[in-house]
Amino acid sequence: MSFYGIVDLFISSYLWCTISWNVGSGYDRFDRKEGIVCIFCWGFPGKNRRIFLRLLMKDIQSIRIAVKEDIYARRILVLYMEIRGQGAIPLTRTDENLTPREMEQKAAELAYFLRVPIEVF
Repeated sequence: MSFYGIVDLFISSYLWCTISWNVGSGYDRFDRKEGIVCIFCWGFPGKNRRIFLRLLMKDIQSIRIAVKEDIYARRILVLYMEIRGQGAIPLTRTDENLTPREMEQKAAELAYFLRVPIEVF
């Protein structure tokens, strides 16, 4: 029983540190005037705590909506931005429970602003 108590102590410490360090929070900035997309995100403390990506709008290939299933067989919709030569960058959190209509609206607005097509997987 003490083994599970010690394991629980480590897991709860990890979760509290994640919350207090604000891991995963950040912002996306789309500037059509300069043609630049900036994505900023906080990570775990260390050398790579600040994650900052700066991309050109002309390198954005498409906006992609992917449907994933979690361990409880729930469908999760995730919005990605497909970049030429770099792969896909997720734009929404996995715990963000948007309805399919809301996710479609969000993707349509972003694709219209960036003037790129929408892909659904």
